[in-house]
Amino acid sequence: MMKLPIIGADNSKSGFADLPAQFSEVVDSGLIRRAVLAIQANRRQPYGASPGAGKRQSAKLSRRRRNYKGSYGMGISRVPRKTMSRRGRRFVWQGAFAPGTVGGRRAHPPKAEKVWAVKINRKENRKAIRSALAATLSRDLVTARGHMPPDTYPFVLAGQFEDISRTKDVHKALLALGFSGELERAHERSIRAGKGRMRGRKYVRKTGPLLVVSKKCSLMKSARNLGVDIVEVSRLNAELLAPGASPGRMAVFTDGAMARIGREGLFG
Repeated sequence: MMKLPIIGADNSKSGFADLPAQFSEVVDSGLIRRAVLAIQANRRQPYGASPGAGKRQSAKLSRRRRNYKGSYGMGISRVPRKTMSRRGRRFVWQGAFAPGTVGGRRAHPPKAEKVWAVKINRKENRKAIRSALAATLSRDLVTARGHMPPDTYPFVLAGQFEDISRTKDVHKALLALGFSGELERAHERSIRAGKGRMRGRKYVRKTGPLLVVSKKCSLMKSARNLGVDIVEVSRLNAELLAPGASPGRMAVFTDGAMARIGREGLFG
């Protein structure tokens, strides 16, 4: 059984932690991608045009030979038209309703009733999570994602790390552990390309490290403003461990989280 060193907030070793069997899964990038895309699809909100959009005009024209108010014999196309004005049997028409007219309906608009959800088998999802867990231990995969791991990575954090309640103390501890380059990388931001700039998401940040804790604790509030993500171990999923369906996110577990994975058989 593989062991990882347990490191405290002051970068001092305090023993070794047994690695649960869930971390020994073979890294399957295709399965991870399928699980991540299922999460993203299930989170997507349905959208669609109004059922009456472009259909509010009275644009009915007769196509029969001798009907009053008909377009037969007028030398015009059979586009639905609305009457703007008339003088006797002479009408001023304007195209409406049809997709090719100004203000007309769309030929095939998006439908709100479309189902975006994607299903994935429970065993496949758990296997994808185990595969993503195994990828977090590979230093090559972590650096290939662009992370800047410390020299001692991978390692396990001591349980006292979960009790830190001040952001200043968390930042000091992360610097002592060797996360200075990663924190600087996570705070750099760039301007998004496209219309997202006008929709409340102007800036883009790189994905920082992931801290996995055993339970709800003070660290979940004190570290959330430092460019890192904090999650309870029971709420892990494939997207958190492999953002963008790319395995190898830098993740650090507390010894309590590791023990809970092995004791409760999570994702097994």
